[in-house]
Amino acid sequence: MTMTRTSEPGRVPTPEEFWELFTKSQLESQARFEKWEQEREQERKEELARQIKWELRHEKIERDLRKVTKNVGGLNRSMGELIETLIAARLWEKFSDYPYNLKRAYQSVPIFDERHHIVTDIDILLSNTEWVMAVEVKHKLSRKDDVDEHILRMARIRKYPPLETIGKRMVGAMAGGVVNPEIRDYIHNAGFFVLELKGESVRLVKPPAEFTPREW
Repeated sequence: MTMTRTSEPGRVPTPEEFWELFTKSQLESQARFEKWEQEREQERKEELARQIKWELRHEKIERDLRKVTKNVGGLNRSMGELIETLIAARLWEKFSDYPYNLKRAYQSVPIFDERHHIVTDIDILLSNTEWVMAVEVKHKLSRKDDVDEHILRMARIRKYPPLETIGKRMVGAMAGGVVNPEIRDYIHNAGFFVLELKGESVRLVKPPAEFTPREW
């Protein structure tokens, strides 16, 4: 049986044999690289197709949402105003166990900064000669962000106080047409009272025993 010289153990390949092996290795590497490039190009094309499809779908959703918002925007505003009105009616009675006696009520009170720009507003402001209560009203209380925003609102009210709040002690409350049970503790922990609309009446959600209203 005839054997090539490259199969002989311990023998150094000739330059021709070495070049042949090197060329073969290069060709195999080039083939693997080209195959990888083709696979990557196919993946890029598929990803681009998915991205274009998603963007077209997203644009359609946005167009549909704008149409729906335009159609129901007036209804949403009316619903919000209705909830505020229902909650504001004789709201002071809900705090009979506290020394507030808040018999004056104002709705949609704007808060202006020193340049007369509106920085926030108070949905319902209850007051007497010593105390005021700023009440934030939501159709649904379900987000911690709403609570955090009301904390910032209270600070803005103190920084730019409307006439009815000047020189008075201030507490806060949050009211909703629907109040998510999971968010109640977060509201109470922030020092706010919680009010919930039940039918056409409003109830003050009983706070935990350790609850202390936060004063601003």
